[in-house]
Amino acid sequence: MPEAEKLRIFLADDHAVVREGLKTLINAEPDMEVIGEAEDGRDALEKTKGCDPDIVVMDLSMPRMNGTQATEALRKSCPDMKVLALTMHEDTSYLRSLLEAGASGYVLKRSAPQELVHALRSVAGGGTYIDPALAGKMVGSFVQKPPLRGEIEGQDLSEREEAVLRLIAQGYTNKEVGAQLSISSKSVETYKARAMEKLALESRVDIVRYAVQRGWLHGG
Repeated sequence: MPEAEKLRIFLADDHAVVREGLKTLINAEPDMEVIGEAEDGRDALEKTKGCDPDIVVMDLSMPRMNGTQATEALRKSCPDMKVLALTMHEDTSYLRSLLEAGASGYVLKRSAPQELVHALRSVAGGGTYIDPALAGKMVGSFVQKPPLRGEIEGQDLSEREEAVLRLIAQGYTNKEVGAQLSISSKSVETYKARAMEKLALESRVDIVRYAVQRGWLHGG
């Protein structure tokens, strides 16, 4: 594969040994390359401006600025840049906070190395990737919550509204959703807003929760 076509990966982790291991793993893939690294969230924000990665692999527990804060800041400044969280934390509250911040995936450090490679390809393709070890916890955590108001009221989505919401729940951008459905980004935003209003959804986490309850998402 030509160099220009490789997935450009940036690593943010405060442990040099971890970064070195990830670099070796990722650079061994013919379609990926590590193009930069940082030891904390603030460092990641500064360095990604100059190298424009496709995906940032983000640790959660870092000094100066943690992974959730860095993810939110990165997604605001560079909406097309995707973030994949790589962490030891298995509490679904971390997962929810990362999704809310704009992360496209969540992989546990204890997972097999190829799980990360699979997650990178999934996120690069526009999907939302949840580590299989967390998928069951995620469903249980979300389903145990009180029903969303839209579920109680029985609001029905139109076919197009549902299609848009499904794709957004999977992590696709408005532009990518529009391309798949052959509609404009503006129309995507309109359908998304209508669907969220009908279902009383207020955030991306609510959209993902709704998708989980409907069986639209799987753990990868």
